[in-house]
Amino acid sequence: MNTTPRTVLVVDDDATLRGALDSVLASQGYRVLSAGEPDAAYGLLARGPVDAVLLDVRLPTMSGLALYLAIVSRWPTLTGRIAFMTADAHAPDVEPWLDRHHCTVFPKPFRFAQLARWLDATLQERDCQVAGR
Repeated sequence: MNTTPRTVLVVDDDATLRGALDSVLASQGYRVLSAGEPDAAYGLLARGPVDAVLLDVRLPTMSGLALYLAIVSRWPTLTGRIAFMTADAHAPDVEPWLDRHHCTVFPKPFRFAQLARWLDATLQERDCQVAGR
């Protein structure tokens, strides 16, 4: 059994939401990294392994959709372990993109328990794949 805490990167320009997610996820045993803008998020990813990413769609300087593509291009093992948090899931420029890329989406406002369940299930599935089960 893995005793190392799983690392989750939270990328959202709302500092209050980042802080709340940090508290909730840390209380459930996750190591949480957080960034308010895309360059900081990319830098955190470059410094070390991350197990999952929670990503806002609307970010300063670059959309979360573009950041998603940059992330999976450089770290393809994160494919399927990135979820979007957004109030714009049904926006005309967002919904078709999310559908095309088969992304998990948590419409804002969401329940923290929903994110925690997704993280648990996603990372448990990943552990089983790595173990060959």
